[in-house]
Amino acid sequence: MTLSRFYPIFDDVAWLRGMLPLGVKLVQLRIKEKPDDILRAQLTEARDLCRAHDAVLVVNDHWQLAIELGCDWVHLGQEDLDIADVTAIRETGLKLGVSTHDDAELDRALALAPDYVALGPVYPTILKKMKWHEQGVEKLTTWKERIGETPLVAIGGMSVERAPRAFAAGADIVSAVTDITLNADPDARVRAWLGACA
Repeated sequence: MTLSRFYPIFDDVAWLRGMLPLGVKLVQLRIKEKPDDILRAQLTEARDLCRAHDAVLVVNDHWQLAIELGCDWVHLGQEDLDIADVTAIRETGLKLGVSTHDDAELDRALALAPDYVALGPVYPTILKKMKWHEQGVEKLTTWKERIGETPLVAIGGMSVERAPRAFAAGADIVSAVTDITLNADPDARVRAWLGACA
């Protein structure tokens, strides 16, 4: 299947309730440090909401729950790869997205035959402290040359205004977090994103 070019990431299923009706077709739920019962309830609702709206849900980190709940996608960072059972993930049919920041990480990711590769942060990001400085849009071109047909996700400091340059450099998909969640009018911002990524 062809993934949507717009890929927002949210930290609570409440965001999905409002954003999926606007036309979001690819979304990641990235929940950190929540009790298991809350995590399970959020992922279950997110799975059902995405199916009702014909959207793709990507579960960040929690691959065991993704398998248990019959989800379709999981996203793993490099640290997650250290402890995840990628064989089990693949055997259940889960599709896999992987974060990368440098050549060694890309080599590691490509060895897993991922369903997409994410590169970031393309621009400076306030989302989390990272040892990686901004990669720059030029690196998207290099990464795309290396990964070929595998979809490339640009993440980190992305905005509606920066999206066209990322696409021109080789990104297939652009991911956004704070450009939406910190916006005074998140709904309008998502509509602008959908227009920019159409």
